[in-house]
Amino acid sequence: MFNFFKKKDSEKTDNSFSLKSVLSKTIGSLVDGVLDCTAGNYPDEYELDDIESTLIKADLGVDLAVELVDKIRKQKIKSSELKPFLKQEFSQILNINQTSNLKYDRDKINIYLVVGVNGAGKTTLIGKLANKFKEENNKVLLVAGDTFRAAAEEQLDVWSKRANVDILREDKADSASLAYRAIDTAKKEGYNVVIIDSAGRLQNKFNLVEELKKIKNVILKKVEDNNFETILVLDGTQGQNGLEQAKVFYGAIDVNSIAITKLDSSSKGGIIFSIAKNLKLPTKIIGIGEGIRDIKNFNKEEFIEALFD
Repeated sequence: MFNFFKKKDSEKTDNSFSLKSVLSKTIGSLVDGVLDCTAGNYPDEYELDDIESTLIKADLGVDLAVELVDKIRKQKIKSSELKPFLKQEFSQILNINQTSNLKYDRDKINIYLVVGVNGAGKTTLIGKLANKFKEENNKVLLVAGDTFRAAAEEQLDVWSKRANVDILREDKADSASLAYRAIDTAKKEGYNVVIIDSAGRLQNKFNLVEELKKIKNVILKKVEDNNFETILVLDGTQGQNGLEQAKVFYGAIDVNSIAITKLDSSSKGGIIFSIAKNLKLPTKIIGIGEGIRDIKNFNKEEFIEALFD
């Protein structure tokens, strides 16, 4: 079984500290922000309004913020009980999936279609993901599927060299046709991981959606569904804008999982809960820095512990 990004037991303490450091801005805006709203034994109505505003500013979204404050009011949660209350509520929200691991079978070709708007850090995440798979002794092929944006192809080519993996690219080619050729190449030359980049031009949403549907249909005709995953990359600094982007891509091509980039520089990590609550989509990958190895498998238990302990 492929233990994606799994650390040894001896590394857990350092990993936990590292994650807590990465989430420091989110902890400040979300957990500490709520706790700072109360002064008495029980939060009064003014303080409940402050808690609601704080949750909204931390990018949980209005509906979830209102729901949590209603529970605090009805259950008569004490100020001293707010932290364990939020910890339990957030844990339940993330219990939407049995696993946060990417689909993977070492003995088959694993296809990852990576989608997201331009500027979300999609190409960088692909490069880091390729490097991680390469370090796990996989044979990796990158596919420059954003074929009408030369800068995207060049950037992916740079990352392929950094990760020491191969790349398939062709300027102005049809993205679906390129994906088709990539899978044929993988079968012939023994690649077991194929990561496909895609366009992210939301300003022309109809054309983008049709292009992504076409790529996905081509992939599903060539490989088994259980070895194919669509990963939506969201910029962790964008907050609720990320939820709106997720709705567009999820409605178009049935996204399987979420990758959050730039989490280390964001106070808006609450978006992870908002997406889980609204779309029932699991976050599976988080970006935690600028280095090629600064990418981790999302672990909901570790995430909750880092936020609250």
